[in-house]
Amino acid sequence: MRQKILCNCTAFLLIAAVLTGCAGSSTKTPDDYATNKGYTSTEASAKASDSKQTKISKDDMKVGVLYISDPSEGSGYSYTHDLGIQGMQENLGLHSDQIERKIVDDGDAAATEKAIKECIDDGCKIIFTTSWGYMEATSEMAEQYPDIYFSHGTGNLSNGKNFNNYFGRIYQARYLSGIIAGMNTKSNKIGYVAAQDSSNSEVTGGIDAFAIGVESVNPDARIYVAVTNSWYDPDKEKAASEQLLDMGCDVMAQHCDTPYPQTLAQDRGVYGIGYNSDMSKETPDSCLTSVIWNWSAYYTSAVKSVMNGTWDGSNYYGGMAEGLVGITNLAGFAAEGTQEKVDEATAAILSGENNVFDGVLETNTGDTIGSEGSTLDDATITGGINWYYRNVVVVE
Repeated sequence: MRQKILCNCTAFLLIAAVLTGCAGSSTKTPDDYATNKGYTSTEASAKASDSKQTKISKDDMKVGVLYISDPSEGSGYSYTHDLGIQGMQENLGLHSDQIERKIVDDGDAAATEKAIKECIDDGCKIIFTTSWGYMEATSEMAEQYPDIYFSHGTGNLSNGKNFNNYFGRIYQARYLSGIIAGMNTKSNKIGYVAAQDSSNSEVTGGIDAFAIGVESVNPDARIYVAVTNSWYDPDKEKAASEQLLDMGCDVMAQHCDTPYPQTLAQDRGVYGIGYNSDMSKETPDSCLTSVIWNWSAYYTSAVKSVMNGTWDGSNYYGGMAEGLVGITNLAGFAAEGTQEKVDEATAAILSGENNVFDGVLETNTGDTIGSEGSTLDDATITGGINWYYRNVVVVE
C-alpha cells in the first residue's frame, strides 16, 4: 500500500501470528501484511462514554469468528478477515486461546447457529460472522442471547443493541483500481469474475465503481463480467477466469475468493488486479495492484468497545479516510502515467470532490440513475445498486 496512493494508511504491520483454531486447517504462518493504522479513529461504537454496560477485562475477553473457508489456505476473503482478527489480537494484547475460529458454510443456517452456540458455550463475548449468508442466523441468535454481542460483515440487518453490521466503502478502492485497469489494457477488454449477479449490491456496486474508474481514463474499454453465483467455489472461479481470458481480456479483476483470476492471468502473460489481500505474492509478474481491506481497523474498535463497556450497537461503514480500504503498491511495470492518475483520483476522493457515484449515471440498458449535482447515498450504494454501468457486459 503506497504512501502516495492510500490516504493515511502508511504504517504496515507484518502479522507473524500463526493461524490457529480452525478445525481441519493446516497450520501456516501468513506471508502477507495488514495495515494497522487508523483503528483508533474508527471507534464509532465507543461514543457512549456514560454507558452503564459491564466492562470485560482483557483476561476475560474471548472472541468468536465464523469463516466461509479456511483462512490458512489462501489469500482471499477469509484470509484477509483473519489478518484483521490477528491485528486486533496484537493491538489489544489477547492470547491465541482467546480467539475461537469456526469454518462454516454460510448457506447452512443450522450449521451457522450450531457454530455460534459453540462459541457462546465456550465463553465468547463477541462473535463476528463474516459473510452475507450468516446474516439471518446471526440475527436470530442475537435475539436469543441479548448479553452476547454479534457483529455481521456485510448485510443489512441489525437491532441497534447487541447486533450490528459492518462493511466499508470498498467502491472507493475499486474506482482507483479501475483507473489502473483502464490505463494498462491494450485490448480494451477487461475481465471481472463476480461472485454474485446484479441482485447483490455489494458485488454490483464494486463492479460499477471499477467500471466508472476505467471509463474516466479509457472510454473505449469494456468490462466483461462472468458470474459464479457463489461466494466460494474454486471450480467455478477457475472456469470463469478461463472464459474471460479466452475472450481476449488482458486485465483480470475479481470479486471472488480464490486467486484463480490472478494466477491464470499470469499464466497467460496478461495483467491482474487482486482483491482482499495483496495477491502480488502469488503473481509478482502480473499483479498491477490489489484492492484490500484493513479489517483490523474495525475489529480492534469493536472488541475494545465491548471491553470498555462502550458498545452502542452502531453499524460501521468506513472507507479510505478511516484506513479500512485501499490499494497496494502499483507495480513497477504499470504503464507510464498510471501513478499520477491514481494520485489525482485519491486526492479527489479524500477531499470529497469525487464520491464515485456522482451525477447522472447511465446503465448498460440505457436507463439513468441519479441526478445532476447529487451523489448516491449510502443506503442506495449498500442495498440499491442492482444495475450495471454502461461499459459493463455480462457474459453467459
